[in-house]
Amino acid sequence: MADQPVISSTPPRSPVPAAEAASPTTTPATAAQSPPAVALTATSPSSGQSPGAAPVEGPPDTASQSPNAVVEAQDETDDGSDGYQSASERESNASTTLASTIRDFNFENKRRYHKFKEGRYAFPNDDAEQEREDMKHSMVVTLCGGALHSAPLENPQKILDVGTGTGIWAIDSELIHLTYLKLNRKVGDEYPEAEVTGIDLSPIQPPYVPANVAFIVDDAEAEWLYPENSLDYVHVRNMGAAIKDWEKLLAQAFRALKPGGWIELQEMKWNFNCDDDTMSPDYALTKMMKLVWEGLGKFGIEADVADVNPKRIDDAGFINQVQDVQKVPVGEWPKREDLKTIGAYCKAVLYDGIHGVTMGPLTRGLGWSAPEVEIFLIDVRKDLLNTGIHSYVFYHSVAGQKPRESAA
Repeated sequence: MADQPVISSTPPRSPVPAAEAASPTTTPATAAQSPPAVALTATSPSSGQSPGAAPVEGPPDTASQSPNAVVEAQDETDDGSDGYQSASERESNASTTLASTIRDFNFENKRRYHKFKEGRYAFPNDDAEQEREDMKHSMVVTLCGGALHSAPLENPQKILDVGTGTGIWAIDSELIHLTYLKLNRKVGDEYPEAEVTGIDLSPIQPPYVPANVAFIVDDAEAEWLYPENSLDYVHVRNMGAAIKDWEKLLAQAFRALKPGGWIELQEMKWNFNCDDDTMSPDYALTKMMKLVWEGLGKFGIEADVADVNPKRIDDAGFINQVQDVQKVPVGEWPKREDLKTIGAYCKAVLYDGIHGVTMGPLTRGLGWSAPEVEIFLIDVRKDLLNTGIHSYVFYHSVAGQKPRESAA
């Protein structure tokens, strides 16, 4: 990872209040054994909501679920601080330094793509995609009951976020860590603040961030320069469509992690399923993802890595696996209010993303023209907005620990 342009930041003018941490600190438990499947019933989703409309605010009472549980659909009816600011409002003494060439972008089919290591990542990095990625972050955090990780971390001091994107996970993790420290200091404990580093091919992170968050423009598959036994936690989320050599990435993470440190791989598996026969075999979103993976395969990207991640974690030498698999409904059709909220997120993430997700793989990988992709997406949008189809996908998370007695 040579020649790393760094976005450095000075501390915000005011400390981060605990109340503004984006997600509560919770201690996730290991995934339970799959219980017998439970039946679900369907009701009709509300019909007047725009696919991109903001979902109901606030985390669900409990979003945890067995991956074998059947999600019930609702009945078919036709009823319609204390100084820390948002990215657009932050005013601090933070400074940003980046080579101008790293700030360059490519433009293709009306979308913006990264310039550094051009072509390594097939999806855009423009404002529309950034908003979608942040929405996907909110969806996953809501699904996980507010938790940012499943690994049972013990006050980690050095955290690496691989494929940080907009940096939202890295920033949220630092806010939660500061809240953790503040609460513990009330009982006399003193801990140094964690250092969170996010790496990505695109320099799209906010310029003003918490004091101990830094972003580096880098390729996660290049050689890592982190010293042996230097990291406490490596977080890798939604990188299945970007990483070609998982064995190398995991080997480098194993080397860089301290004995007892954790790595966690979180992936959305976009294979569409249904429990009540409302989804036909020719569901357009299933066709879409088949073509996307076929196109990505032309560039050495493997489909559905979520299925093999547990074995890869094991083969790399990690132990004490913690797994979590949950259903993610597509749309507001579930009866349960928490799943309805998550489903609204998921539908918006898909609706806002189908152009960016398909255009690169289908034009670059499969040789389609942009108009051909646009015509194909007509049926995809139609099926996505069909409230009578009760489809869902899966969220997978697997974490593994480097043995405490390991030297490297």
